[in-house]
Amino acid sequence: MSAPTRSTRTLGLGLEVTVPVLLLVAWAVASLGSESFYFPPLTDILRAFGDTWLFDRVGSDVVPSLSRLFAGYLIAVVAAVGTGVALGLSDTARRMCDPVVQFLRAVPPPVLIPAGILVLGVGSTMKVALIAFVCFWPILLNTVDGVAGVDPTLRETARSYRIPRGEYLRRVVLPSASPQIFAGARVSLSIAVIMMVVSEMVASTEGIGYFVLQSQRTYAITEMWSGIFLLALLGYALNGLFLLVERRALRWHRGARAGSA
Repeated sequence: MSAPTRSTRTLGLGLEVTVPVLLLVAWAVASLGSESFYFPPLTDILRAFGDTWLFDRVGSDVVPSLSRLFAGYLIAVVAAVGTGVALGLSDTARRMCDPVVQFLRAVPPPVLIPAGILVLGVGSTMKVALIAFVCFWPILLNTVDGVAGVDPTLRETARSYRIPRGEYLRRVVLPSASPQIFAGARVSLSIAVIMMVVSEMVASTEGIGYFVLQSQRTYAITEMWSGIFLLALLGYALNGLFLLVERRALRWHRGARAGSA
């Protein structure tokens, strides 16, 4: 498969920008003149978005939400990659831990909130811990599969040359497993956004999720939609940022695939 040309990349970027813009235009036209209390015109939502989020509530709601999201997500990445590498390198450990992993990852995240409040209180610690817990499992499973699936030829070669354990992990295991690790991390990032919002809707006094729920309860419907619109923008921006990091980190992987094609 040949590498994408400049014109192909330009076309892809154009479509990525044009399609959402067209959808927004269609939404604006369809909702123009809407008198529904629950579905206000898009122009009203955008006006409320500017009044609320540029930049009135950034410090009081956006910053606390993002700080908890990033803290929990980074804890999950570090813990899951470390644990996943250990389990992936040992068939015995993987078999021993698999029932526990499958049991814990099957627990629906929202039901953990009451237990989290009971144990950790209603502050940021509980929210960060819950985000870290739910983000841990996709990264762990992908890391285990990636490490366990390292090419046997690479393993035998490293063993034959008596490569030290640390060098083996750094130069063979982690590069080989990194595509799957990044795949799990991308899934966990979207889960982190969801859990951030859900945790802020219970026993909270700040955050985007808290704002959206309070707007719904006080019948500030236009402001509620503006909060939902902000969450969609944040999700899109975080995914785009993640893809940039992934593209840089896995540049060698795409080059190897293109060379073997």
